[in-house]
Amino acid sequence: MTSLTPEQYKQKMQRRKEVQEQRVSQAALEKGLVIVNTGNGKGKTTAALGMVMRSLGHGYRVAIVQFIKGAWEPAEKAVFTKWGEQISFHALGEGFTWETQDRDRDIQKVYEAWNLALSYIRNPEFKLVLLDEVNVSLKLGYLKLEDLLTGLEEKPEDSHVILTGRGAPPELIERADLVTEMKMIKHPFREQDVRAQPGIEY
Repeated sequence: MTSLTPEQYKQKMQRRKEVQEQRVSQAALEKGLVIVNTGNGKGKTTAALGMVMRSLGHGYRVAIVQFIKGAWEPAEKAVFTKWGEQISFHALGEGFTWETQDRDRDIQKVYEAWNLALSYIRNPEFKLVLLDEVNVSLKLGYLKLEDLLTGLEEKPEDSHVILTGRGAPPELIERADLVTEMKMIKHPFREQDVRAQPGIEY
């Protein structure tokens, strides 16, 4: 509980406002960002999809390429089809590695997804490209890190690329402009044996 008087509080907030306004006035640069959502916690894709929604709301064209995922029809795909040609959505994986059990085919599918993603990254008509679970492809060795880093250099200066998934390598984190690590504190699957539920996990 604060012990400030109303007048002291007002002065404190006025100083904070001045500092914030100065920071905002100094941040004049605008550029396309490389954004990484990683970590063991839930919410990496969900946060990225929030940015997708913002971009769509501004009228920008968006592409989503899902790596690894794809053995089921994600609910977000049903939602985004309502945006028509403004969004391109591709779920190109065949499921988790313990389900597919075919490393060579997994690598082939990842590179099919990567080549498609690269065509969107290079295309200046797309303001935002989401590479969902691509970090997992890197971690498993299905996609070469040097291929990914080289591809990121081909994006137009004003477009954004979001890369999600656990285990983002240090080189990608170093290259990125914005990195968020999701930390798991509790999860109902682990603590309570609660299965994945529609609207929450998919």
